[in-house]
Amino acid sequence: MDWQTLPSLAALRAFDALARTGSLSAAGRLLNVTHAAIAQHLRALETHFGVPLATRDGQTMRLTETGHELAAALGEGFDIISDGVARLTERQAAAPVNVTLTATFAEAWLMPRIGDFWARHPEVDLRLMPSVRLVDLRRDQIDVAIRFGTGDWPGVQVEPLLLDAFVVIAAPGYAAPREGYAGKTWLFSRPASEQEIWGRRIGVDFETEPAQEMPNNSLVLSAVRAGLGVSIQSRALVEAELASGQLVALHEGDAGGLGYHIVTRP
Repeated sequence: MDWQTLPSLAALRAFDALARTGSLSAAGRLLNVTHAAIAQHLRALETHFGVPLATRDGQTMRLTETGHELAAALGEGFDIISDGVARLTERQAAAPVNVTLTATFAEAWLMPRIGDFWARHPEVDLRLMPSVRLVDLRRDQIDVAIRFGTGDWPGVQVEPLLLDAFVVIAAPGYAAPREGYAGKTWLFSRPASEQEIWGRRIGVDFETEPAQEMPNNSLVLSAVRAGLGVSIQSRALVEAELASGQLVALHEGDAGGLGYHIVTRP
């Protein structure tokens, strides 16, 4: 195709609208332009082809034989384009939305709330991909990441989701709130780096205190529930268990700007 030999796409689109509606005013309304703009495009096309394409017939425009020929070709072409765009749009709408987040956040915070989203958006195929691994959103084909930190990350769009306090927690049988956490065994996971950050804020160093490291935060919480030690957690992750009495809070502090954020590609 030699684009240099074709009239402007705007003029062809205007003529197609004129052919479909039968008047300059109606074509203008269809394309949200003035009837004068449609008339100008018509004149440009007639100059390009060197023949009349439409003549006025009262309040309407009657296509000439050449006009009918052009209208048929444009109608078929634009219909093919419209069908192609619709197929691509439907395919994109049906594509899954891949969300990466930590397993602990998914289990403790997202799952109790996701039912409402599913009810309102049954058409969205939301695929949760629990992981503590830092991902490249584009390379790993991730649409949304929910990550913990300050939110000051370059090259991505960041929206705060949850900025919350931290708490030192334990099972009721392991420690009572009035006892505090002195001399207790600390349970932590290095991938959950906020635990070490918050620990230093309250004077706890997992390298010098009695501590047990675990591979992920889900195991940390399981161990705390079993009465094996204390842990520092985002309050949002244990809110329900604190409210039910399954866990107790030995200390609570400000998160210091740390929180969960929604991260997407620019």
